[in-house]
Amino acid sequence: MWKGKAGALLRVWGLWPAGVPGRRLLNCDAASPAGNSSPRCWNCGSPGGGGRGDGFFCSQCRALQPPDPTRDYFSLMDCNRSFRVDTAKLQHRYQQLQRLVHPDFFSQRSQTEKDFSEKHSTLVNDAYKTLLAPLTRGLYLVS
Repeated sequence: MWKGKAGALLRVWGLWPAGVPGRRLLNCDAASPAGNSSPRCWNCGSPGGGGRGDGFFCSQCRALQPPDPTRDYFSLMDCNRSFRVDTAKLQHRYQQLQRLVHPDFFSQRSQTEKDFSEKHSTLVNDAYKTLLAPLTRGLYLVS
């Protein structure tokens, strides 16, 4: 039906995904009544402030973003939500996250990023301590 230049223009405008003619991609913004619900970067204002990697940094200006209050410890520490946890993997993830968000790495940054770094680091510490011990992990699971 739409071939040649017209089809190419529709694909460029995002109305057709490449390789699936006649289908339009669903837009998450159209489904939400509030419009664009993705968080904006506090520093540069770009949409999807925590869009890169684990959502800790802005994809545009690389500023540390505020912690997500809805994120649970299991998803933060990249573990399955179950009582059995690989403690070696948990320790590795803890060290990996602390290398990203530890306040010592933000000494030359703005006060806002220093504050976010402290909050992230505290959250990572709490998650690690909670998931490492079987009793606190079990209590966290049932809460």
